Amino acid sequence: MAVEVYLNFNGNCRQVVEFYAEVFNTEISQIMTFGEAPQSPDYQLPEEAKDLVMHARLDIDGSRVMFSDTFPGFPFVEGNNVTLAFVNKDMDLITKVFDKLKQGGTVKMDLQETFWSKSYGSLKDQFGIEWQISHEA
Repeated sequence: MAVEVYLNFNGNCRQVVEFYAEVFNTEISQIMTFGEAPQSPDYQLPEEAKDLVMHARLDIDGSRVMFSDTFPGFPFVEGNNVTLAFVNKDMDLITKVFDKLKQGGTVKMDLQETFWSKSYGSLKDQFGIEWQISHEA
């Protein structure tokens, strides 16, 4: 697997994905809104989040590019909205990479099972680079 780019937007993600799909003449592989995701009974999803894009993906000339809107209330800084995604099938490797990247950095979400991955976590490394680490089945 390759390291992939993940771009975040401030409510206009669907427009961005549709634009890039047209520019690069590619199909939109996936778009899921926060409202379409499985909901937790312990947390009420804010109305303003339901139509925002939780995850979208385009395959652009052999590269997978992923997109999402920032969740309401989370900071968005234009120009600083890029993360790198390390997606792999080897659970041991995912854990090793996460543990090394978090040294001197800040964990945003510890590795854990989610509805989209057996193991997912996010962090900012000691150099200020945002990472998403995820198992791909």
